Amino acid sequence: MRESRFSFARRPAMHRHMTDANTDLAQLIRTIPDFPKPGIQFRDITTLLLDPAGFATSVARLAAAAPADIDLVAGIEARGFIFSSAMAHQLARGLVLIRKTGKLPGATVGVDYALEYGTDRVEMHADACVPGHKVLLVDDLIATGGTALAAVRLLREAGAEVVGASFVIDLPDLGGADLLRAEGIAVTTLVSYAGH
Repeated sequence: MRESRFSFARRPAMHRHMTDANTDLAQLIRTIPDFPKPGIQFRDITTLLLDPAGFATSVARLAAAAPADIDLVAGIEARGFIFSSAMAHQLARGLVLIRKTGKLPGATVGVDYALEYGTDRVEMHADACVPGHKVLLVDDLIATGGTALAAVRLLREAGAEVVGASFVIDLPDLGGADLLRAEGIAVTTLVSYAGH
């Protein structure tokens, strides 16, 4: 079997290193220049997901930083589902799916939010949470914060309290994490990249 150039699973010394608290997960995240358009440095988590120890370490670190008193984990479509599902399992909590419009089969509630050129909408099932639920919001990356803020608004309109937000990657120059903090939400991130 051919070994992936991104996988450390068959390299015992490196595999042991991945469980070390000082490990830099950034080495497992691939950067693809000029995607999806020129000037963008796309941070690709698929290479992190290919590494079992790296993926497990990222989930464990996010779960360890989660507030102890949460009722639910909410994941944002699509890559946020990967980490929120694993965290909900590890924390033994229920999982709320926050999806793009028209993707959920039951009765939904939603909010619209502004994009650079137009608007978008996020939705969840109307019965996904009840007033008073404490929710941890999870996604793979925080950039401008538009989608995360819309998800916060959606959860709050349902009566939930968003007590934290967790992301693998932060692009701090784009300000999204700071916008969440300004809303009174504790933010946890694992890897930061300057620029876009």
